[in-house]
Amino acid sequence: MPLKVVVVGGGTAGWMTAAALAALLGPRIAETHLIESEEIGIVGVGEATLPHIRAFNARIGIDEAEFMAATGATFKLGIEFRDWGRRGDSYIHPFGAFGQDTDEVGFHHYLNRAGGLADIEAFSLPIVAARHGKFAPPSEDRSLLSTYGYAYQFDATRYAPFLRARAERGGVTRTEGRVVDVSRDPFSGDVTAVTLADGTVVEGDLFVDCSGFRALLLGQTLGEAYEDWSRWLPCDRAVAVPCAAASGPIAPYTTATAMAAGWRWRIPLQHRVGNGYVYASRYIDDGAATEALLGAIEGEPQAEPRFLRFTAGRRSRAWVRNVVGIGLAGGFLEPLESTSIYLIQTAITALIELFPQGAITDIDRDEFNRVLGVEYDRVRDFLILHYHATTRDDSPFWDHVRTMEVPDTLAEKIDLFRRRGRVMTYREGAFLEPSWIAVYLGQGIVPRGYDQRAELPSGAALGKALAQLRGETARAVATMPDHAAYLSTIGAAA
Repeated sequence: MPLKVVVVGGGTAGWMTAAALAALLGPRIAETHLIESEEIGIVGVGEATLPHIRAFNARIGIDEAEFMAATGATFKLGIEFRDWGRRGDSYIHPFGAFGQDTDEVGFHHYLNRAGGLADIEAFSLPIVAARHGKFAPPSEDRSLLSTYGYAYQFDATRYAPFLRARAERGGVTRTEGRVVDVSRDPFSGDVTAVTLADGTVVEGDLFVDCSGFRALLLGQTLGEAYEDWSRWLPCDRAVAVPCAAASGPIAPYTTATAMAAGWRWRIPLQHRVGNGYVYASRYIDDGAATEALLGAIEGEPQAEPRFLRFTAGRRSRAWVRNVVGIGLAGGFLEPLESTSIYLIQTAITALIELFPQGAITDIDRDEFNRVLGVEYDRVRDFLILHYHATTRDDSPFWDHVRTMEVPDTLAEKIDLFRRRGRVMTYREGAFLEPSWIAVYLGQGIVPRGYDQRAELPSGAALGKALAQLRGETARAVATMPDHAAYLSTIGAAA
């Protein structure tokens, strides 16, 4: 008998979950029923992703060109950060490597020995391509053109309907309605059914809470505690507005510009530009934030500003009894570094791998919660680094984040890199060594030392190799088409 799975809530989290269950487990293992209400809108302000989404889309059988046309998507080689370390700065966090590691020694150690860390972007193919507005998919050989990945920038309000069509074709049942009551077993405490406003009762064995910030099942019904991380991530508001795209090239990257009380995103799509200001309400009010955002966008607004309120953090456990929280119901760490959809994907992957075989067991729940906890904690540290690694003292907000006490786990990482250029790496985690290097160096954390093995090549040999690699990178980018030109070749135009 298949397990009856009830997904409460649609949007990106709900339909990603339903589509994955249909494609990867099928109705013989999971009989999936999704409940959503058109009265409750999609948050849908996050329009930028990490490269991991490509693997998710491929696993459930999505054709890239079809997806891009349906969602107005563009390609993304990284994220540009402006004014973060200090005003006037600009660096790109790339989805790819810096140079080439040699004999298990990171490339940045050799560059540091040569005194060239300030020029590290010239040795990253995705950064050079992004700066020149170029894009081509990585090659499948072992050449320089294989040393990067890419993600997408897309209209999140189009992604959920796109997934819904696939999920329903795969056997998912959708019911329109608003949940007004939750029934629980008096002995086990498990959720047994939800009741909709029209009186419909939907029973299930496993419930997936995708109800957004309300966390209807995980938070309101089961009372799972929420860990508040606002002492490190003080931004608790966002205002978003799309605007008409300016004439000119479509940038193959997202831009995050530091503002007086937070930061502003710019995400170029095929049909418009997404804009938003993520800010701390302790330092600026909604009206002033909206005025600052509208004063910064380059085209005519295409909608009224939308507001989002949140508290950075996560549920202590994302799987409690027979309820799994995915998406905002399980936690939210703000849009910086485009991790929201990645964390949804991580939870779905863990659920598929640990899907109950009959009765739900503690060992499966515990492993799911461990995996999600590790991901959230490590993403949290990476985001805090962006705020804390700054010399800015031009506003109360930046004074606070620059001087605040950070988690011991992050303080240790910073000290290790500053002392000898070593990046603490893990078997699990979204951000690998190049990501940390980009932010450390981009925001002024420069190592005093380097791996002693970087001294092994002669100075002349090292200088020649660096010059050759720099030239090869520039020449490789020169062969790539413009971003918009490549979009047209795959028929992705909306």
